[in-house]
Amino acid sequence: MQSQKQAEEAIVASFNETEQDGNGKEEAAAERAEEPQPMLSMKSLLWHGGSVWDAWFSCASNQVAQVLLTLPYSFSQLGMLSGVLLQLFYGFMGSWTAYLISVLYVEYRTRKEKENVSFKNHVIQWFEVLDGLLGPYWKAIGLAFNCTFLLFGSVIQLIACASNIYYINDRLDKRTWTYIFGACCATTVFIPSFHNYRIWSFLGLGMTTYTAWYLTIAAFVNGQADGVAHSAPTRLVLYFTGATNILYTFGGHAVTVEIMHAMWKPQKFKYIYLVATVYVFTLTLPSASAMYWAFGDELLTHSNAFSLLPKSGFRDAAVILMLIHQFITFGFACTPLYFVWEKVIGMHDTKSICLRALARLPVVIPIWFLAIIFPFFGPINSTVGALLVSFTVYIIPSLAHMLTYRTPSARQNAAEKPPFFLPSWTAIYVVNAFVVVWVLVVGFGLGGWASTVNFVRQVDTFGLFAKCYQCPKPTVAAPPPQHPNKHH
Repeated sequence: MQSQKQAEEAIVASFNETEQDGNGKEEAAAERAEEPQPMLSMKSLLWHGGSVWDAWFSCASNQVAQVLLTLPYSFSQLGMLSGVLLQLFYGFMGSWTAYLISVLYVEYRTRKEKENVSFKNHVIQWFEVLDGLLGPYWKAIGLAFNCTFLLFGSVIQLIACASNIYYINDRLDKRTWTYIFGACCATTVFIPSFHNYRIWSFLGLGMTTYTAWYLTIAAFVNGQADGVAHSAPTRLVLYFTGATNILYTFGGHAVTVEIMHAMWKPQKFKYIYLVATVYVFTLTLPSASAMYWAFGDELLTHSNAFSLLPKSGFRDAAVILMLIHQFITFGFACTPLYFVWEKVIGMHDTKSICLRALARLPVVIPIWFLAIIFPFFGPINSTVGALLVSFTVYIIPSLAHMLTYRTPSARQNAAEKPPFFLPSWTAIYVVNAFVVVWVLVVGFGLGGWASTVNFVRQVDTFGLFAKCYQCPKPTVAAPPPQHPNKHH
């Protein structure tokens, strides 16, 4: 569509105008960017998303997926009070580091725009921001952590698909379902970028909203289980495993830069993640609290909340909606990996969707394989949170922000000034230092120890390549009764 292309080119040009010409031109450029195009088609309505609302839906939809079903499991490890407080704590901490990432993106892009660098056919990624601001060593660190995190994030979604569908159709074991959904999720190679996730993000958030409120209402309708006990916290290993799962829950902004780059006006991203997190609280807090109230310690052996609720049409609907949402989240996690792979093999500028899709397929294969090796997503959530999320979305952004603005000249020429609620650079430095120390000690240190111990126990219990992890054991038919007085 010619008009769409012209609009997108005007928007890219408007970014440069806004950075160089001050607030007056910024507003004018913003108004021009938001003007409705004369040729409005269904394709542009559903496919070409770059507004603030698109970014909000992407952040809120991507933040909570399968982890919604594991938070009750975390509450059974933490207890009700710690579960609620840690959700609030890590939710706001995650929003802060997402804000830092957005500031660093704008800083990097502003500097490059002044050098007349064009990003017309190039998607900026987090490791490139680190490279441009801090050098090649930071690029290598960011690339390693981000790619590994997204790789296992995709693995978790694939395992979760098999785990959920099993509650509707148990005629096939979970490993077989993993084969099937691996093939289904491979179709995400055809979605070019986050610019094209408009309808999927909107639907994904609706699906998690339904599932969260189904869990909440079903828990209260079914009432407390017989002999329910709420003994958590009982052991340090379980406590820090649960805490790290919540760290993982609100560390879903490894794709922040890609979502920002898909926006028409990336400068407006600053507080989007915070607003998305507040909405996510309305889903996670009621559902996890209600399920823990209803089932208590029983959740310790049921990392998927669906497994404790009776089969019904509402539950089947929730399962199906979560399956579709996990397909969407798989695409969210894999798309940055697709970009990295395209850049490695020199296919990132290719305009043919089919050629790019073919080039992306090798990324899906190792994800598929890992999902078959480690079919227990509950412990994987915690382990990934401790060892990868802690650095990727908490420690590295905080350190990068401190180092980028360590000199007076960098602070004076900063593209984004300190926020209104924290107007001092010293205060920002203190908050960043707190985040680094807290996550390093509690998240990576204690959480890494607890999650690794728990993960090894799962492997020892079920083994690698488990055919059907946490499936109910088949009932063995009782032998016919013997009649001792019967004469032969």
